[in-house]
Amino acid sequence: MESTSTTSSGPSTSRRRGKWWLAAAALALAIGGTAAAVHLPDDTSETDAPAYGLDDLQRDAEAIEALGVVGVQARVTTGSGPDLVATSGTAEAGTDRPVDGDGYFRIASTGKALVAATVLQLVDEGDLSLDDTVDRWLPGLVTGNGNDGRLITVRHLLQHTGGLHDDLPGYADHQEYLEHRYDTYTPQQIVERAMGHRPDFEPGTAWGYSNTGYALLDLIIEEATGRPWHEAVAARILDPLGMEHTYLPGDDPAIRSPHAQSYEVYPSGERADVTEVIVPDPGGYVSTTADVNRFFQALLGGELLSAPMLAEMQDTVPVGEEMQAFWPDAGYGLGLVGRPLSCGGGYWSHEGGESGFITLNGATEDGGRVVTVSMSTALGDDLLRQEQTASALVDRALCGSPG
Repeated sequence: MESTSTTSSGPSTSRRRGKWWLAAAALALAIGGTAAAVHLPDDTSETDAPAYGLDDLQRDAEAIEALGVVGVQARVTTGSGPDLVATSGTAEAGTDRPVDGDGYFRIASTGKALVAATVLQLVDEGDLSLDDTVDRWLPGLVTGNGNDGRLITVRHLLQHTGGLHDDLPGYADHQEYLEHRYDTYTPQQIVERAMGHRPDFEPGTAWGYSNTGYALLDLIIEEATGRPWHEAVAARILDPLGMEHTYLPGDDPAIRSPHAQSYEVYPSGERADVTEVIVPDPGGYVSTTADVNRFFQALLGGELLSAPMLAEMQDTVPVGEEMQAFWPDAGYGLGLVGRPLSCGGGYWSHEGGESGFITLNGATEDGGRVVTVSMSTALGDDLLRQEQTASALVDRALCGSPG
């Protein structure tokens, strides 16, 4: 990707809450920099790693709760032995109801990795090309105000290098949440909102997180398969992997039980329950830590894509400079984030945040060790510390050997 600047239109501490994007908060401004491929360092030997067991996972989960998060659940999956599962806090503020280690939660932008894997399977099979333009599949949909679907490719959409501006429905405060939490939007409507704005940059010249791009990928999947996009994801990813607890609630604002209540902490310090909401696709997926771990284990283990296609997915460009505070030295591939490990080597992930639920995850290069942590509270102006504390859990869990 040729570039003279990097931009992120991703989440920010001043964001309208309720948008289906990453949990990490980034300033929406252009930052100068040079884009080049990011290569993760070689893996370190697990035999040299310190032990990481259930007591360690419990300690790290409790450290997240201590920040003010109401409930935490975390799971570490390895190639052998039972999963490590730890919970901390409560499932509902003001009660002693325990967090369920198998509880459901909204995974938000983690669902982008499901969409990306589906698209790349279609590329593997010759039904799509990464160089196909948006207009090849959706003629005339991306146009106006300088937007041009003839210049944006499938690769651009997957990697957030298409320059499409996000104008997502959301809410600025709890009153707006109460007024608009049941509003519904189709992928077409999400795209139409974006067309009311000029692009953030010319396609292929920068990086800027764009949910609108993934709404377009949903529609391209439908054109390429002749079926609703979520049915294609289910048939290709969820069903073969036995991910029985991952689903789209559609127009149902509730979550299957068991689940924790989710909360937003506003800049005023007010904590509000935001559990019930209808989330635009593809950010609406609900899942469990076991299912998320199963997905990343299969993806990195080579069960879903050919080796060359997985390598394409892992060919990264740097994220915007302002995102580096949340993802130090990270690169973004095709629906997959690469980050370094403190012990050497790197890991792959895609976190997400929606309506109080924040999810971080990570898998080693071969998928042999996977961790997911779900938090039921978004800490508003303290999102950076929350991100760093949860990232530390992921790092320690992946660096450690079974304890």
